Amino acid sequence: MRHFYETPHRLTWLNVAAIGLLLTATLKIMANATISPALPALEESFSGVPNAAYLTRFLVAAPSLTVILVAPIAGLLADRVGKGGLLISGVVLFVLAGSAGAYLPDLQSILISRFALGAAVALTMTAQVALVGDLFDGPRRNAFLGWQTVAINFSGLIFIGLAGILAGVSPRLPFLVYLLPVLLLPFLARIRQQERKVVAAESEKIRGHEKSASRSWFGSAAAICGLTMSTVMLFFLMPSQIPFYLLESGFDPASGTAVTLGILMLSGGTTAMLFKRASELFGLAAVFAAGFATMAAGFAVIVSYPVWTLILPGAALIGAGYSFVQPGFFVLALKVAPGNRRGSVSGLVTTAMFAGQVISPLLFTAWLQQSGFRPVFLAAAGMFSVLALGAFAVMLFSSSRNAEA
Repeated sequence: MRHFYETPHRLTWLNVAAIGLLLTATLKIMANATISPALPALEESFSGVPNAAYLTRFLVAAPSLTVILVAPIAGLLADRVGKGGLLISGVVLFVLAGSAGAYLPDLQSILISRFALGAAVALTMTAQVALVGDLFDGPRRNAFLGWQTVAINFSGLIFIGLAGILAGVSPRLPFLVYLLPVLLLPFLARIRQQERKVVAAESEKIRGHEKSASRSWFGSAAAICGLTMSTVMLFFLMPSQIPFYLLESGFDPASGTAVTLGILMLSGGTTAMLFKRASELFGLAAVFAAGFATMAAGFAVIVSYPVWTLILPGAALIGAGYSFVQPGFFVLALKVAPGNRRGSVSGLVTTAMFAGQVISPLLFTAWLQQSGFRPVFLAAAGMFSVLALGAFAVMLFSSSRNAEA
């Protein structure tokens, strides 16, 4: 199937689309981790509220709960009414709901605004991933998804660094960072305009192709979703719990979280540049094995002893490992998705990703309070080691089959 980007006169729009889609992908990291540096100060400012410790931590993961409910619906809408309009609606809602925490009067209303932010994330992420599947194919898709991870990580470095500075002034100011996506609207308006032309030009080819497409896509997508949810659940220990680990260890949680997550993002963004080449040279299973093993090492290092000379290298390892596996989830999902189901599959993967973020603080907070950080982080290292061994086994099996062929 010939994609529109192969036509020379459309190359200019490809650049606009790529920029718009890359920048929209950064909303995912902005949605949750941006307010992490402000969590301890927010908890202190609402200390009189019952269960403030749980509610404050849940501000980070609250959008993910709404994503779980809305993303599957957003996927169906993307397949039926178009992805460009859905993307624009999501960004507008993202700006309004995200920035509301700067001026809302109490913890309960802030929590409600975070749920609304989750609906915005569901719309934007589902439409964005599906558009990547529509507009890119093969090696170009792998390359774009690798660079998307680069953009997410480096933007996270900027967002969290800025939020750390603002949190030092007031725990409410980091919410103003959510106003930035309003700058994306001109890019997204152009994407919607061109999406219509592409769909009209290729609808007949896609329709004929889908008649012969495999009907087993849902089972494969469900397996990918399970792996995605488990990985994110463990990885999310970093943005949701690292401020409290630093506080317990005697460090300033606002600036310390900004530095630690900044190193994680910097390492991840740098490593993600290697994703396309590594997946082509060694295969996707090998990339997954390396990513999971690296995250296992990172969690083991970070709780070896509470000193910066171990915390920062541990965070760098976790960021590097996650930057290898994250684009792999989308590569696998878009590979198994028929063209007319890309929105639905994107919605399922988005749901799985954010389900992991919701489960993480609910599952680990009580365990952390009872047992401490070291047993929990070492358990995460053990789980990632098991996943690495599984991916390594798949790699060996694939190599054996290829040799026999």
